[in-house]
Amino acid sequence: MLIATDTDAVADEVDAALADRDTTVVRVRTGAEVADAVDLHVPDLVVLDLQIGNMGGMAVAMHLRAEGAMGRLPDSSILMLLDREADTFLAKRSDVDGWIIKPLDSFRLRRAAKALLAGDSFTESGTAVTVPAAAPAE
Repeated sequence: MLIATDTDAVADEVDAALADRDTTVVRVRTGAEVADAVDLHVPDLVVLDLQIGNMGGMAVAMHLRAEGAMGRLPDSSILMLLDREADTFLAKRSDVDGWIIKPLDSFRLRRAAKALLAGDSFTESGTAVTVPAAAPAE
């Protein structure tokens, strides 16, 4: 798992909620570091804070998707951490797999990570949460 945030409290909260003995957690502090970290570590899940220094989560997500589509980066599920409900528009435009609106809590983080790692999406809008069922195997 890769966490991209310049805020220690956010990193600590995500790490505490999602890390375990079977999960390797890598943290970067700037958006510019994310692509190299994805290429090096090939994480199953990338957790992006919307506000990351001078290259925010939206730009990072779009960059990861574009590079993945060109075969230059491995595919990873992306969970974006939003500051407010109005930011869901940005998350949708970024083509992320899911998002959570701050303040964070460990239950929602684990639920979102589990859904994304299972190939589903996870979205929040106010207090409503949407987790579509996985498509049936063909």
